[in-house]
Amino acid sequence: MGSRLRIALVSKNHELNTQMDLRLQSKGYQVIIFSKISTIMGFIYSDPPDIMIIDLSSSDYETEKLVNELKRDNYFSVVPVIGIIHETMDELFDWESCPLDDFITLPVEYTELFNRISLSLQRMQRIFDNNPLTKLPGNTSIQHAIEKALGKPMAVCYIDINNFKPYNDTYGFSRGDEVIRMVARIMSNAVKDAGGGFAGHIGGDDFVFIVSFDRAEPVCKTIIANFNIIVSDLFGDEDKAKGHYVAKDRKGHEQKFPLLGIAISVVPTDSPKLQHYGKVAEVAAELKKVAKKSHESCYVIDRRRI
Repeated sequence: MGSRLRIALVSKNHELNTQMDLRLQSKGYQVIIFSKISTIMGFIYSDPPDIMIIDLSSSDYETEKLVNELKRDNYFSVVPVIGIIHETMDELFDWESCPLDDFITLPVEYTELFNRISLSLQRMQRIFDNNPLTKLPGNTSIQHAIEKALGKPMAVCYIDINNFKPYNDTYGFSRGDEVIRMVARIMSNAVKDAGGGFAGHIGGDDFVFIVSFDRAEPVCKTIIANFNIIVSDLFGDEDKAKGHYVAKDRKGHEQKFPLLGIAISVVPTDSPKLQHYGKVAEVAAELKKVAKKSHESCYVIDRRRI
């Protein structure tokens, strides 16, 4: 991992540059040193680093201006910036005028620096991956979690909200977003209450949770029961009384849709046929078609052992 990570070091202190270059390279990082502020922005725009370490120990206005430029830019604001300051600056430092992501003090304690680099990168990866609506882990984390479960007595469970698009179109995006947040909470709480596991948000109305196989069915039942309790609050009295709502289908024709339900595909990961993340998704898609044939919330378990 370290050999692929590029660190831009910004400092006018030649001795500090030499020491940090040696220590960072010893950990496998690629280091690009900048002693002239004027050359940095052009480099960043053409070839952004993974992380920046900026020496602010001299309280240089030009260097503080650089931090502000980076953090005002929508694209580069996500690049972690670790500042180097004097220990005496800690309490007096103006964090608002110079918005760092983290800092270390001089003299540099390199074990601490390496830990802060690692934590900054992990934080950035979480920010990129987590779904902004539900705050749940996204596709990269989901793929890694599924890969870890392969060959073990676990179950990867995909959740899909039935007839969500017409609901979203009819009741509005804000109501649709609330449904998605609600399902995220119900799923996360059910997994947690069952002893823990993984809960993620693929995107839109698609979710994934991973638990041990023996707990998969009870968790599915809990999610469906809790969803059914709350689902009536998502509709007006007239729709609830009729048991359906009228909306346009994908072709623009009005038709009756059942009140919202959820379909859960349960894929055991100890099956010999599952050797790859993509195969799990393929099996789940097959089960999803079966589950969606029901007008009520349900789950379907792949009980094949091939």
